[in-house]
Amino acid sequence: MAVSLLFVFRMIVKVIKRIMLWFFAISIFWVLLYKFVNPPITFLMIERGFEHLADGKDWKLKKDWKDFDDISLNLKRATLAGEDAAFMHHFGFDFGSMVKAFEKNQQGKKMRGGSTITQQTAKNVFLWPGRSYIRKGFEAYFTVLMELFWSKQRILEVYLNVIEMGDGIYGAEQACQTYYGKSCESLSKGQAALIVAVLPNPIRWSPAKPTAYIYHRQALILRNMKNLGKLEF
Repeated sequence: MAVSLLFVFRMIVKVIKRIMLWFFAISIFWVLLYKFVNPPITFLMIERGFEHLADGKDWKLKKDWKDFDDISLNLKRATLAGEDAAFMHHFGFDFGSMVKAFEKNQQGKKMRGGSTITQQTAKNVFLWPGRSYIRKGFEAYFTVLMELFWSKQRILEVYLNVIEMGDGIYGAEQACQTYYGKSCESLSKGQAALIVAVLPNPIRWSPAKPTAYIYHRQALILRNMKNLGKLEF
């Protein structure tokens, strides 16, 4: 009996090792692939599409990829100023922001996150929507892989092309075409800051109809843009 249990235990360990080996191999290959190939779709895009169908609406998914050099410098600076000022200097995690976010949440103030642009990109590109410790664990894992294998330029490029920026609207180019009727190549500082200002909840807020709160965020982002200094990509 003891021998049989030992045999079963060894088999279970062997299977777990194989699963882990395949997971690491596939995930690393996936991250390396997207270093050179633009992600065609994300799990969030698919989920939002089915939500539209469930509500009796047409499938809606508007996106138009823009290479990094074709995206306005104003939008790049606004994104860092509004979402992750330490982006160029950290390795995927901004522990200072995470501590501040935790403290504010513990004080019962408005919930906020401490996720970096790399973490948000990992979540958007490789994972499913939702909140759980398991997903957070995978998010941290993919964040490390992206920082290891991708450049900061590639991370920001993918982020600005897949992030949700409105109802069925994904990426900077489609957002600019929708809200401003022009390409993201030629955004003013104010327009760029306004787009970034709505990113915490692009379904609730819109650059086309900014609230007083969004104008306030825009002003903060414009101020932070001045303090960023030169960006070395």
